[in-house]
Amino acid sequence: MITKKRWRKTWWGISLIVILTIILVFLIAISFYFFDLVKQNQYNIISQKFKLTDKTYQISTQNNFWLGASKPKITIIGFCDFACPFCKNSYPNIREISLEYHEKVKIVFKDYPLHEESLSLAMASRCAGEQGLFWLMHDKLFQNQGVKTNQQLIRLSKQIGADVDKFTDCLTKQKHLEEIQKDFNEGERLNLKGTPIWFINGHKIEGDIPHDTFIQIIKEMLK
Repeated sequence: MITKKRWRKTWWGISLIVILTIILVFLIAISFYFFDLVKQNQYNIISQKFKLTDKTYQISTQNNFWLGASKPKITIIGFCDFACPFCKNSYPNIREISLEYHEKVKIVFKDYPLHEESLSLAMASRCAGEQGLFWLMHDKLFQNQGVKTNQQLIRLSKQIGADVDKFTDCLTKQKHLEEIQKDFNEGERLNLKGTPIWFINGHKIEGDIPHDTFIQIIKEMLK
């Protein structure tokens, strides 16, 4: 008995499958290309409108505190200084964004201490972070901008419910000096001239960004 070959096993069937596979791969590649093109055009429009850089930067966030989405659509990295008045103006906006877009936006804090007392303040925030209290100390330091001495910082740690002995030991020994130095060195590598400076999905924008502007940028990027 002569058995009929299935069409998939004939030479023309195999050829058809190969051709269709090539077409499918080509269409997928084209779709990715146009997606990237549309995305790049979107970033160009956002850059022109809000003065973000077209260039994107790779920023390390390995040892930094963050809040928001663990798998974000938008990552905002801020190089900030607790003694900087412009950073103080910006922090409420960041906190509001973290609440409003907590499922889509990740916010990362980077230390860039430029004032005389800034190193101690950065150290205090990280020592509080050892106890899961970084963001509470973050807020306290901006709300009480002007504190300088270790005794003042210890009082703030008590107010946020930290273990004072552990906090004091950490602060006195400067346990997180290396991590702060790494952030500062990265800021120097990026040629940062002041604070705050933000990197939104890698695009740099400088200064105290108004809340409405931040929201507009986020909405544009989420489209």
